[in-house]
Amino acid sequence: MDELVCEGCGVQLQTEDKKAAGYTPASALEQEHVICQRCFRLKHYNEVQDVDYDDDDYLRMIQQIRNTNSLVIKIVDIFDFDGSFISSLHRLVGNNPILLIGNKVDLLPKSTNKNKVINWIKKSASDYGLKVQDVFLVSAEAGVGFEEVEKTIEAMRDNRDVYVVGCTNVGKSTFINRLIDRTSGVKDAITTSYFPGTTLGFIQIPLDESNFLYDTPGVVNRSQIVHYMSEKDLKYITPKKEIKPRVYQLNAKQTLFMGGLARFDYEKGEKQSFVCYFSNQLMIHRTKLEQADEFYKKHNGSLLQPPDEKTIELLPELVKQTMKLPNRKTDIVFAGLGWITVPQGGITVSFYIPRGVHISIRDALI
Repeated sequence: MDELVCEGCGVQLQTEDKKAAGYTPASALEQEHVICQRCFRLKHYNEVQDVDYDDDDYLRMIQQIRNTNSLVIKIVDIFDFDGSFISSLHRLVGNNPILLIGNKVDLLPKSTNKNKVINWIKKSASDYGLKVQDVFLVSAEAGVGFEEVEKTIEAMRDNRDVYVVGCTNVGKSTFINRLIDRTSGVKDAITTSYFPGTTLGFIQIPLDESNFLYDTPGVVNRSQIVHYMSEKDLKYITPKKEIKPRVYQLNAKQTLFMGGLARFDYEKGEKQSFVCYFSNQLMIHRTKLEQADEFYKKHNGSLLQPPDEKTIELLPELVKQTMKLPNRKTDIVFAGLGWITVPQGGITVSFYIPRGVHISIRDALI
């Protein structure tokens, strides 16, 4: 049993404690491919069982990489860069070289300048103190951008192991599944789902006779809004198709609600257009600023959907920030949801986001 691990999530298998990580019925050990009960229910019923790991446990697992001589592949979500970035990564992986992969590029509007996105990711990583060898844009779901990534990985690993790291829900296991499928034809080798934290241990995949590719546990970042969402609402806010920009002409003293999850108030400025980049399924509602508080109290969870009842229980209160935007085209980024592009700066706005979830201002990406 010491050597037997789940092929889905990498956790050590055991047959004694049904509530602990790695449980599988003894009869399942006779099968050729063995997965734990948690992965079985995740794969077949899309249900997730809680396990007794905390956030620091995942970081301690990742820290083992610093004692290796390997290539590190860091996956980030283009739509939640700050929320999906491991700020302590340079300390966790030591001096090992890092390739940075921006996932979900297929969801950006076709008009997006990809070189501009790459330069933005490089600068953002540098601002976090992370030195990277190169940046690539891919879609793990659609298989976009993998030919160049494969060639670079093979050239850079130089007969070393490869560790794939990332925060929860960035598409890390989907990325590895795509690599495995392209090289060996094996589909869905690693358990994936909408839910964060589905990989519980290092999963070892042979690269050659002496080296391996490792899928690592997703690092939990509590600034990710996904940790406060129900299964149903995750599907509303997680883009699955190319984002369609939605344009709203606003006068000062008007408000936009992104469901009941975030709010944008145009406090002061001339009438202008605001371009919203959110999941196509996330409803956006416009109202007058003077009516916004009452509108939210009356319609949160109904007309303002999501959240559903379960998310309302989990979601921290919305907190307000007010600022005057710089006098240039900028994005207001609601971490894990999307962003609003402000074509003309020099205006005063307020925005509301659940307490603890990150919000940022950047030069316009599109």
